[in-house]
This record gives sequence, structure tokens and C-alpha cells, in this order.
Amino acid sequence: MTLEELWQLFPIILTPHQPQWKEWAREEIEQLSLILSACSPVINHIGSTAIPAIWAKPIIDILVEVPEDADWAQLKRIMDANGYICMNASGNRMSFNKGYTPQGYADRVFHIHFHIIGDHNEIYFRDYLTAHLSVAKEYENLKLGLLPKYKHDRDGYTNAKSEFVDRVVTLAKH
Repeated sequence: MTLEELWQLFPIILTPHQPQWKEWAREEIEQLSLILSACSPVINHIGSTAIPAIWAKPIIDILVEVPEDADWAQLKRIMDANGYICMNASGNRMSFNKGYTPQGYADRVFHIHFHIIGDHNEIYFRDYLTAHLSVAKEYENLKLGLLPKYKHDRDGYTNAKSEFVDRVVTLAKH
């Protein structure tokens, strides 16, 4: 399938916050903790599903931080063997998806992001929006406004949010 065909099958969907997302993240984090225990990962629920009270894509984002000397090839093999699909691997980052089927989204969909310990701007972003509801609502409005234009263009959607995200991360670090 081409990227455009994938984006048609898996459009961007935004829904009101769902309380079960926290539980789904907890369950997935437990599973990841077990299969990755050899590398002592630091695992966090990130992304909009981790921020109460805002609309989000119903996709649970999880950040897995591993030591700098981690065996990335072994981590990839473990994830592959456990049903995760590697979407990207470059430098000290990898990302995996779970919950994408030939018919579309499964009931539970996950994006798992691997970074080196300490490379976690996503946590700064999550914590800042959780502590500042007005900024979280501003982010929600941005996403809802972008949806009509980028419903079938995930890269464009992500890029259109990047200036806002970068600004919030800078605020959070200060």
C-alpha cells in the first residue's frame, strides 16, 4: 500500500477523552515492562490520551526510555516477536505500532516510542498541559481546527502542530 492508501484506511480521528485510556496504557506498560525487563526501561503514557479533558486520537502513545548502551537490534527483535510493527528506526529512536489491521483500526491502538533515557520532551509537554488546562484546551482547539485539512495526512497534521508543541516544551523546561 502507498502512504496515501494507508492514510485513507487509517484517518485521523479525534474523540472526547475516554477514561479507559489510562487503564489501557497501564496494561500495555505492564506488558512492555515484562518483555523489556532485561534493559530496565522507564515507561510512560504520553500523548493526548494521557492528558485529561481534551480530545485526542484514540491511540495510546507510550514512551519507552532505555539506556544509551541498549542493544537496539535486540529490542527490535523483542518487539517484533510480540506483535509490534516497527514503523521507524533511526539513530537512538525507534517507533512501533500495534492495533492496525487490514480492515482498519483495532479496538485498542498503540504507538510505542523508544528513546534514550532523558530524551523525553513528550513528558514535559504532557505534564505542562495537565497542569495548565487553558493551554491544553488551546492545543485541543488547534487539533480540531487542523482535522478537516489533515484527516488523511498524518505527517502534515503532526508538522502543523510542531510549533505549538515546541513552544510548550520550552515553557515547561523553564
